[in-house]
Amino acid sequence: MAFPITTLRNFQTPCYIYDTALLARTLDAIHAETAEHDNYHVHYAIKANAHPAILHQIAAAGFGADCVSGGEIQAALDAGFPAASIAFAGVGKADWEIQLALKAGIGMFNVESVEELEVLNELATSSNTRARISFRINPDIDAHTHDHITTGRAEDKFGIAMEQTVSVIRKAQAMTGIDFQGLHFHIGSQLLVMDDFETLCQRINELQDMLEAEGIHLANINVGGGLGINYGDPDGHAIPDFHAYFTTFTNNLQLRQGQQLHFELGRAVVAQMGTLLTRVLYIKHGTEKQFVIVDAGMTELIRPALYGAFHKIDNLTAADRTDSVVYDVVGPICESSDTFIKDYTLPETRRGDLLAIRSAGAYGEAMASNYNCRHLPPSHLI
Repeated sequence: MAFPITTLRNFQTPCYIYDTALLARTLDAIHAETAEHDNYHVHYAIKANAHPAILHQIAAAGFGADCVSGGEIQAALDAGFPAASIAFAGVGKADWEIQLALKAGIGMFNVESVEELEVLNELATSSNTRARISFRINPDIDAHTHDHITTGRAEDKFGIAMEQTVSVIRKAQAMTGIDFQGLHFHIGSQLLVMDDFETLCQRINELQDMLEAEGIHLANINVGGGLGINYGDPDGHAIPDFHAYFTTFTNNLQLRQGQQLHFELGRAVVAQMGTLLTRVLYIKHGTEKQFVIVDAGMTELIRPALYGAFHKIDNLTAADRTDSVVYDVVGPICESSDTFIKDYTLPETRRGDLLAIRSAGAYGEAMASNYNCRHLPPSHLI
């Protein structure tokens, strides 16, 4: 970590700290990989982290926004994202959310069902406007990640089955309140091997060939996001492999003349910039285990309890200690699942030590809760 311990000691814990310089370098890396492609458009997935200052920095760098709620649309507008750069996804869009998006004039609705299409057409028509849409198609690809973050299999709740593509497009083209623009895909999250993205490209290529035989042209293709990060080595791999990611689509996706390609990256943009800072309350000596009990819990970072996710943990105040001990690092919440990691080796740890739970910028603060009547964590940008 690049932050001086003298600064970190002054923070009330638990809290989030964000490295805005790393965010700037990450955004620059994305720009560098897409600069030669005028038709590549990157939308930041706000669900990963909606801190207003972070949103402002990403918007100012020229990125679009991927939103999954009316609240996220409003946050994007407040942060300065142009309405035309906002895409609105989600299987359960409420009427008020659709009306907010229509009034703002967002760039795209990613429609996930025929039932949603019908409601959207009705609301757009009653508002004397047309909704620009892409259909989210479920390509039936198993991304081989955790079940809770896999979204592209046939049995997942997201999207429309590929075999229904032509019929739903024809239905949309006949509606007065709908402006059909293209197709949207998203197969899952925390993907580190490009094979699944290559498979997605193949499915899209086959689907485009079939649609062209039906006389259907797509102005836009949205391949979603899903690029993962290195949770085990956040310092050695602070910026994800954007080159491999974008090159995979450049080499494998057969875009037609004039087609625009959209990406929705969230975790890859903000995960490594964030750290959950926590203090040790007690060292508990069990019969067979030793527990480091900290003042952060699943209320501040639910990923380990929810997904069994791994986060590297550093003891920032034990640089001069040579002895190592195996601990379970746990929080104070009244749930057995409130465990950050088991059987984890740390320098000998003591009450009052400051621990850094790394790679927590995505789905950390954004998923925090008041369970046990706890206060939401403060955050600091450095």
